[in-house]
Amino acid sequence: MGKRTDFIYLSEQDMIQAGALDSERCVEVMDEMFKLLGQGDYLMGGPNGNEHGIKVYFPEHPEFEGMPAAGPDRRFMAMVGYLGGRFKVAGEKWYGSNVANPARGLPRSILMIMLNDVDTCEPIALCSANIVSAVRTGAIPGVGVKYLANPDAEIIGLIGAGPIQKACLQGMMATAKNARCIRIFDLNPEAGEKLGCWAKETYGLDYVVCETMADAISCADIISSATSRLKPVEIRDEWLKPGSLIIFTGSGRIDESYHVNSSTFFDNPKMHVAYMDDARRSNCSIEEAYKGMMGGGIYKLIDEGKLPPAAEIPSLGDCACGKIIGRKSKEERICLMTGGMPTEDIAWSYDCYDRAMKLGLGTHLKLWDSPYWY
Repeated sequence: MGKRTDFIYLSEQDMIQAGALDSERCVEVMDEMFKLLGQGDYLMGGPNGNEHGIKVYFPEHPEFEGMPAAGPDRRFMAMVGYLGGRFKVAGEKWYGSNVANPARGLPRSILMIMLNDVDTCEPIALCSANIVSAVRTGAIPGVGVKYLANPDAEIIGLIGAGPIQKACLQGMMATAKNARCIRIFDLNPEAGEKLGCWAKETYGLDYVVCETMADAISCADIISSATSRLKPVEIRDEWLKPGSLIIFTGSGRIDESYHVNSSTFFDNPKMHVAYMDDARRSNCSIEEAYKGMMGGGIYKLIDEGKLPPAAEIPSLGDCACGKIIGRKSKEERICLMTGGMPTEDIAWSYDCYDRAMKLGLGTHLKLWDSPYWY
């Protein structure tokens, strides 16, 4: 007889009960994850062990009936990895994205995470992951603020006022202990007003909904840019004051003069090396390939030799594990580029799974009593 294998299914409500919405806890877990990255106790997919994930790209003109056509943010994607430390687990986030979904009463992306025993390879848990992904995305700016912002930062400028920006603000408020005011710019002022009202009620923050991006960020100590990749923002050097930290969770570009006179950090430089390698293998020019990428403007400067090679850009992981000092002076301007990593999803879903088991949550599912081919 072979070995019986069971695993746990955790619905969205199960994950909520297990604490998936706890942004402050998530910032702590992401900090722990970055320490493991800095030490090298992790793996992601691809030949260099640092791939963001692998996508299914649809053709513009499908040859076969029923095959989806390419469209904005239309994709399926698998993000795989292993995380050591107390986690010692392998995992995969799998999702599809379709901008038509909200009209159907669905999120644009629908996400699931599978966690596996790293030794036997058996499934441990299948988790609803929309909340996991959003909260861990927002927690990364919280870690960035911890290591890269001035401790006395008071004003936070927000570019974009959607759900991910709300998650980013929650993450930043876990570490921006002296924040007192937010300034918001969104193409839809009503969205900015809604976010501002929520921040006032939740954190007691004063808020201003600004008519221009420059007005929102020119006096900000911390800036969070969380906008759609379909509408990348363009930021001027002169809008960013001395001592400011700008964090990109969405696409955006800053003038070349800013980057050559300021400090740049990556969440994981090796992943950005992989991004650049992917661009070079694409069917279009490097210039075109970089346009739609989160760090496209920085990648172009790296290629031109105006910034150090991507592998030499300082990492948030090295800050977290104490290999380097993040902020070196009160006047230093810093840009943090984040791209999202499967290790983040693995860390937060595992932490929620662990708490779910202690609370007796979830549905036990049987894979087999004994494997048929054993």
